[in-house]
Formats: sequence, structure tokens, C-alpha cells
Amino acid sequence: MFHPVLFKTIRDYSGKLFFSDLAAGVIVAIVALPLAIAFAIASGVSPATGLITAVLGGFMISFFSGSRVQIGGPSGALIVVIFGVASQYGFEGVVIASVLAGIMLVILGLLKAGSVIQFMPYPIVVGFTSGIAITIFTSQIQELLGIPGNDVPAEIVGKWSFYLSHLHKTDLPALGIGMLTILIIVLWPRVFKKIPGSLIAIIVSVLLVYFLNIEVETIGSKFGEIDTSFHRPDLAGIDFGLIRELLVPAFTIAMLISIESLFSAIVADGVTGYRHHSNTELISHGLANIVTPFFGGMAASGALAKTMTNVRNGGKTPMAGVIHALVLLLFLLFLGNLTKIIPLASLAGILVVVAYNMSEWRSFKSILKNPKSDIAVLLTTFFLTVFVGLNIALPFGVILALLLFVKRVVETSGVEVFAREVEDEKSHVSEKFETIEIPGGIQVFQIKGPFFFGITNKFEEIEKEMHEKTKVRILRFNRVPFIDSTGLKNLRSFIDRCHRKDIFVIFSAVEPKVLDSLKKDGITELLTWENICPDIETAVLRGKELIHFMELEQKINKD
Repeated sequence: MFHPVLFKTIRDYSGKLFFSDLAAGVIVAIVALPLAIAFAIASGVSPATGLITAVLGGFMISFFSGSRVQIGGPSGALIVVIFGVASQYGFEGVVIASVLAGIMLVILGLLKAGSVIQFMPYPIVVGFTSGIAITIFTSQIQELLGIPGNDVPAEIVGKWSFYLSHLHKTDLPALGIGMLTILIIVLWPRVFKKIPGSLIAIIVSVLLVYFLNIEVETIGSKFGEIDTSFHRPDLAGIDFGLIRELLVPAFTIAMLISIESLFSAIVADGVTGYRHHSNTELISHGLANIVTPFFGGMAASGALAKTMTNVRNGGKTPMAGVIHALVLLLFLLFLGNLTKIIPLASLAGILVVVAYNMSEWRSFKSILKNPKSDIAVLLTTFFLTVFVGLNIALPFGVILALLLFVKRVVETSGVEVFAREVEDEKSHVSEKFETIEIPGGIQVFQIKGPFFFGITNKFEEIEKEMHEKTKVRILRFNRVPFIDSTGLKNLRSFIDRCHRKDIFVIFSAVEPKVLDSLKKDGITELLTWENICPDIETAVLRGKELIHFMELEQKINKD
């Protein structure tokens, strides 16, 4: 359940591994630095909050990680939710929501939910990420254009209306800095891949603003002096009512962290050949999000971009993530105040590129060619994310996906009745099979798929349509992987109806897990063990015996 990879890899750690992790950790820190600042500002908190989150959250995620190469810190996927919380409840609300999300993540890990969450339907993931990308892009247009004002509407339609009506106030120097940032990030990898283009873009923009004396808004002009110390937020006025209000955004944060971090770990596994521990990964993120906010940070998550940067630059163990956090700590303590000279337009350019990379537009386009159910899930989660908010989009998208999943299972499941002949047990796995003749008075009910609430009413429907008299009904379970409580209830009712009509019931080829459920519910006590048969051939022979005994008993009673 909880197996931090660092504790295992440290036993055989060598100098060669250390230098490989050191090189990767330093490069990842260089990549993470501008992103941490940009994500924090976009989330409505101070730049220092982003750096503290990258340091402490990144350290704890790597230290307790279930992946060898996962890198944690502030995440673009969380910007929209954290910004909403910060706008309504202030930084104290961000702290509480992050801690609550951390507690939820630990609980999910202890409940071993990691293996379930990582199989979240792909249309939901693409719908969320594409919607978040549109929201992030929209939120950065004001800084990119240098439009002044603090009265920008919160909703996306209002924002674009504001931008269009204020285009004449565009600050050309700010727009130039932003566009230059985007251009450098896009073109720089063709020149030198080791150093990220975002860092080069920030350095170039700072130098241009400083030496050419360009008047654009910077981090310092908007936020003042940068407090680079770790400090506990003031939570004295927090009450239970506020905690209750923040449960929904906290759940959204927890689910986004789960999806993003596990997706990142899965992709990294495919490249490295290692296998991560999903439940350990959830617990590590939970611990990081419980602790980090109490020292001035916010919610943190593993991120694919930084994780893959780590892999590509030789990171072998979680020590690379630890080193990346320590490098960022040195920057925070000794050079943190330098961030105040960074132009906001440059950070906006970085986030525009981040939004484009998050947009998943190729996957979005591809899913539109899929079945209508996938398209419905994709578009529903996308439009709810963009126009309503993630707090509504995430649970609604999950519920919709579950309903469509149930619908598909119902469509591929069912009950079929055989009264003349039936295939033997090997018929669905081999071309060579035999058919077994069914004597008169016996009916075989072949159940296909899970015996759950979605198909249980089919028994009653079939019974109403049947007019032939029968003495024995065989329920064939060889294709039933599980049975739920509704299935158990309806099965008990089916047996009771049969017994009232003096019809014997026989079970055939019951899977061990299903048989265990039948025992626990007491259904096996309604039958004798002779009527629970290992295969259909035995069940038919048992049916013949019961009919023979029944006819013999009737003859004796008549005589």
C-alpha cells in the first residue's frame, strides 16, 4: 500500500546514479523555476507561494513517491480551481482546500483507489484538460496585451467581451515582450535542448526591459517586495462552516491531482520500463499537500512536462526530484527577490504555451470520430469546465461516464434461454466444441456478463414470455464475472418463484468469486449442494435425475 521508491533505491545507490540524478535535478529545477512563478500568479497567489510549493511540495512528492522519476510542484491543471478559491476565500481558503485535498488523497491511497483512478475514461481527461487550457489561455490575455484594469469579469464570456471592448488600450511593448517570449520558447529547442526556452525567454525579456528602459508591468510593480521566507498562514478565524464550503473545490483538487500525477507516472513508466506504485503515489501527494500549505505553499501535483524533462536528462531515482527541490530552495533563499524584475507579459507568454500544450487538440479532434457516447462525455466535460467550472464539470463528467459505462455493459450482457440444445463449456474458447441435448422439461438460462442491477429485471421479462411448462431450470454462470447486491436480491426472488411453482433450480459452472457471494448471502442454502454443478453437462444429468425422481414420486402417489 505504501512503498516509497526512494527507500528501496537508496540501498544500492552509487556515485554514478548520484551524478546522473544531480544533472537531471538541476535541469528540472531550471525548467520548474519560471513555471512555479507563472502558475502561482495565474492562481491568484504570490510568486513566493509558487516557489515554496515547488520546494516543499516537490521535495515531499519525490521523497515519498511511488515512481522513480515523478517531479512535483505547482501545476497548470490546478490553476483554475485555486484561482476560484483564492478569489472567493483568500489565501486562507487556498490553504484549507489544499490540506483537505491532501487528506482525501491519503484516504484514496489507503483505500487502494490508485488502480481505479488511473483508468479514468480518456474522453473525461481530454475534456478537462482542454477546458482548463482554454480557461488558462483566456486568463492570460489581459497581461499579454497589457490592458490595464482590475474590473475584468470572472466568467469566460465576460472576459472576452472585456478584452474586445478594450483592445484600443493594448500596450504594444507588453504585447511585444509576450510574443517574443512565445517565439523564443517555440524556437529555442532547435538551438539547444538542455536549457529550457522559458528560462531563456525570461532572461531576454528582463534584459530588454532593463537596458532599453521599457515600461511594462513586472512582478515587483504588482506584488511589491517578494517575501521568500517560509511562514505559517493565519488560520485563527477559520470555522467549520468555511471548511464545509471548501469540500467541493478540495475534492476537485484531489481528483485533478490524482488524474494528472498517475497519468504522468504511467507515461514515465512507458519510457523508463519501470512500474510505479499508484497507491503510494496518491499517499505521497496527500502528505505533500497536507504539509506544504502550512508553510506558505499551495496544492502540488506531479506534472508530465517536468517528469519527462527529468527522464530525458538522465534522472534515475527519486533523488533527482529531491535535488531539484534543493536547487529551487537555494534560489528562493538567496535570489528570490530577483523575480520582481520579471515582466508579467513574459509570464503570460509562458502560460499561453503551457495552455497550448495542455489543450490536447489532436486528441480532442480524434475523439470526435469515436462513438456518440464518447463524444457526449468529451463535450459535456469540456463545456462545463469552460463555462460553468471544474467543481461542477468533474463530478458531472464522472457520473455521465459511469452511466454510459453501465449502458454499454447492459448492452453486452443478458440472459438467453435454451430448451433444445446448448454448447459445452469450451465453446467460447475453442473452435472444437460439442452441443449437449437438453431433455424435455429442462430449460437452461445462459447469463452473459456481470449479474448486476442493469440486467436483473430480464429474468422476469423472460418468464412472462415463456409459456412452455418446465420442471427444472438451470442457471449457467460460466460467463458471469461478478454479482452485486441487486443481482443477489433478484436471484433469490427468482428461486422463490420457481419453488412456488414446484420447479427445481440448478446452478452450473459458478465462478469462485460469484459462489462466495452466493454463500455469504445465504442463497446456496436455498439449494442442495447436489444442485450446484461444476459444468453444464453435470447440470443436465442432475436435471434428468430430478425429473426422474419427480415422475417416480408422482407415480407412487397416484398408485
